[in-house]
Amino acid sequence: MDVNKILADLKEKHPDEPLFLQAVEEVLHSIKDYVAAHPQYDQHKIIERMVEPDRIFTFKVEWVDDKGEIHVNTGYRVQFNNAIGPYKGGLRFHPSVKLDTLKFLGFEQTFKNSLTTLPMGGGKGGSDFNAKGRSDNEIMRFCQAFMMELQKYIGPETDVPAGDIGVGGREIGYMYGMYKKLRKENTGVLTGKGAGWGGSILRPEATGFGAVYFVEHMLKAHNMDIKGKTVAISGFGNVAWGAVTKATELGAKVVTISGPDGYIYDEEGFNKEKIEYMLELRASNNDVVAPFADKFKSAKFFAGKKPWEQKVDIAMPCATQNELRLEDAKALIANNVTLVAEVSNMGCHADAVNAFIANKTIFAPGKAVNAGGVAVSGLEMSQNSMKYGWTGAEVDAKLHQIMSSIHENCVKYGKDGSYINYVKGANVAGFIKVADSMIEQGVC
Repeated sequence: MDVNKILADLKEKHPDEPLFLQAVEEVLHSIKDYVAAHPQYDQHKIIERMVEPDRIFTFKVEWVDDKGEIHVNTGYRVQFNNAIGPYKGGLRFHPSVKLDTLKFLGFEQTFKNSLTTLPMGGGKGGSDFNAKGRSDNEIMRFCQAFMMELQKYIGPETDVPAGDIGVGGREIGYMYGMYKKLRKENTGVLTGKGAGWGGSILRPEATGFGAVYFVEHMLKAHNMDIKGKTVAISGFGNVAWGAVTKATELGAKVVTISGPDGYIYDEEGFNKEKIEYMLELRASNNDVVAPFADKFKSAKFFAGKKPWEQKVDIAMPCATQNELRLEDAKALIANNVTLVAEVSNMGCHADAVNAFIANKTIFAPGKAVNAGGVAVSGLEMSQNSMKYGWTGAEVDAKLHQIMSSIHENCVKYGKDGSYINYVKGANVAGFIKVADSMIEQGVC
């Protein structure tokens, strides 16, 4: 495999997609030695085939606000790779959404889903819709208009979307209602549904919970425990809420959350009341955390800054891609951070990742750490197929098992002397299942 040539060809074809190119470059450099030792992948041109999505749908979304004004947004669905199962990946509603974002996420999702051991391919979708300041009725009308187009391309055995940034239980409900009306059927076409109509218990918490379980395994592999550790978390949405909740439950002290306006530092750590207020902030449709400091005296707000300047044992970026830059990595390293776990997809810039690895800091990528979300989505698909529901304890046990399996595979393929390169381990482990399946299914 000529990594440089493949990357050069991709850059020539897709010069305006830096996030997608960054994601591909990380994977290719991680797997190049494994591919070199297994010539069948080059013979079948697996890499060249794997870096191109199967198909991309782009569509217009027209909707009317409460004042009767017409708005037009762009909707997308990237169906990246279905070698091991139906396309599976979230829908993101945010003004920053563009094709580059969704291609990188769909590519990452392919490897993440492979790591879960469940039969799911990789996909991603969304729209540049901005929910800030919008009423529930406006959000409902947008979701219905979006699904009127999306429903043409998805199905329970074809493509099963879920939630992502800007798409929670409310949005999934509105979209599912429209899908059901248009298609005249109740199916497992979306995950993240309400528990009363086909959803899985623990799905809202799954990404954050699974991330903390993975961190537990990382610490255990290095003879440490999460209890008593201080934790910096970014974001304040569903993922951050789940991570804060589980880390606190296991005895860690979470001291930060953040938003686009800055971050909160609370030296006393989070408790039940503060965690519940995170949900209120999320439900407000406003991307700010400043009100947190007004409500709790122990909390301080740092406008326009990021939480990585604080001295903590564990850093868990939970917000968005490339949120942790090289300067942030240097600050964490200078403060002797013990462990960094990406919870957001590609939450760390490539330079930051390289700095952590060069420093032998314990670090794991999002495709491994945050796989608990899509894992429970996969479990929801199974429950829908069986017309059956598992208890919270049963789902949690399966989530534990999946995160443990992912960690084992990361160690298996990432062990380098005394250091575990989780980036290499995750990418190689995720690649093998997809690549072998593509070979076995032929060129089609």
